[in-house]
Amino acid sequence: MPAADPPKSGRAPEPRTLYDKVWDAHVVVTREDGESLMWIDRHFVHEGSHHAFNALKERGATVARPDLTFGVADHYVPTRARASLDGVDPSIVGMVDKLSANCAAHGVHLFGLTDPRQGIVHVVGPEQGLTLPGLTLVCGDSHTSTHGAFGAMAFGIGASEVAHVLLTQTIWQRKSKRMRVRVEGTLPPGASAKDIALSFIAKVGSDGARGHAIEYAGSAVRALSMEGRLTLCNLSIESGGRLGMIAPDATTLAYLKGRPMAPEDARLDMAAEVWADLASDPDAAFDREVVLDGAEIAPTVTWGISPEDALPVTGTVPDPARIADEARAAHVRTALDYMGLAPGMKLDAISVDRVFIGSCTNARIEDLRAAAAVLAGRKARVPGLVSPGSSLVKRQAEEEGLDRIFTAAGLEWVESGCSMCVGMNGDLVPPGERCASTTNRNFRGRQGPGARTHIMSPAMVAAAAVTGHLTDLRPLLDGRPVEEPA
Repeated sequence: MPAADPPKSGRAPEPRTLYDKVWDAHVVVTREDGESLMWIDRHFVHEGSHHAFNALKERGATVARPDLTFGVADHYVPTRARASLDGVDPSIVGMVDKLSANCAAHGVHLFGLTDPRQGIVHVVGPEQGLTLPGLTLVCGDSHTSTHGAFGAMAFGIGASEVAHVLLTQTIWQRKSKRMRVRVEGTLPPGASAKDIALSFIAKVGSDGARGHAIEYAGSAVRALSMEGRLTLCNLSIESGGRLGMIAPDATTLAYLKGRPMAPEDARLDMAAEVWADLASDPDAAFDREVVLDGAEIAPTVTWGISPEDALPVTGTVPDPARIADEARAAHVRTALDYMGLAPGMKLDAISVDRVFIGSCTNARIEDLRAAAAVLAGRKARVPGLVSPGSSLVKRQAEEEGLDRIFTAAGLEWVESGCSMCVGMNGDLVPPGERCASTTNRNFRGRQGPGARTHIMSPAMVAAAAVTGHLTDLRPLLDGRPVEEPA
């Protein structure tokens, strides 16, 4: 099935959103109960997909479209001793080996542990040109929404759904409502896509976009680089959204040119004409719209145990006694107890024990440049780990000398993987320690049992490393040439 078929004449005469257009182009059939069978253009699998492969094995079945299925080793991969695997937990090695064996058995292209293109699935897909506007894309990972930055309909699926896609290259879905998040104006210095996302989640809550497909729009969104757009769409799931999308434009096209698996030359020109029609029609209706003033978005940090627990770094820890909503007050009390914080405490007075720069949210080259701009010529007061989003990002960072800035500051420079975001590979925050992190979730124990996580942008993590506490990065940027952070 073509990735971005133009709308069929007469099928949907009313103005349509970006989401409507991609949805309509992929519906195979709709049942009486309203669920539709959707064609899937790209299916990414990782180490955790072995249950789905086992389901195929039990049925004696094979992958329906191995040419549209891509394996990426990321969740469990070690970030050290990768060549020898000395000291690596055998169970972790076993998970990586299972993925290799399953991909080999079914003829699935694998970006494996020793592949120079290996990395986190949500970095590798765009980097290789596999993620394209107008596609449907799924993976057994909730942050698959990342790929929506290209105008793709991308979402995470469960293990049984992974098996269904492997067997049929289709999936049953109920269409979501449409939400537009419009960010207008110019972001102030030091603010980034991560700050937009955290500000939005704090405004609507972690459940505020439930049942909706989010389209990000507005002048501040259009001004973001592709790296920034990927960060923004990555965090869609943290507001409860099914997925996040941004209409493709010249920035998208410029990013895709020259990507190994993207269309080239005349095919790219033809595709660009189709992609130009994906933008929401001017009169298209949304079920809900949220508008943010970009000029009011400040460097933001989380203080609690949900991404919605976010405030500008110049703020103070909330006081549950001053919150009228009892359910919210109870959540704040629970969060403060776990995080070891007191009401009214200034956020920039919260000390940290370590920092982490990595994850599918913020480990692309632009993220590393932003962190390095703060750290250059400075020493970190706390230990920290820097894990690039892919091996290609790592190589580029080393060519630019960013690795030397991180190591000179006292941080550890390691290989690519999900690493300390989920801790499946053994990279953990010790119990009771507080970590300033570029990751996407600050749930209890997310980075390890008893770990306390504060999520923020890469530049803000670098600032926390320099001072040893949550810090407004802006004074640290005075007089320094910096690339706009993602």
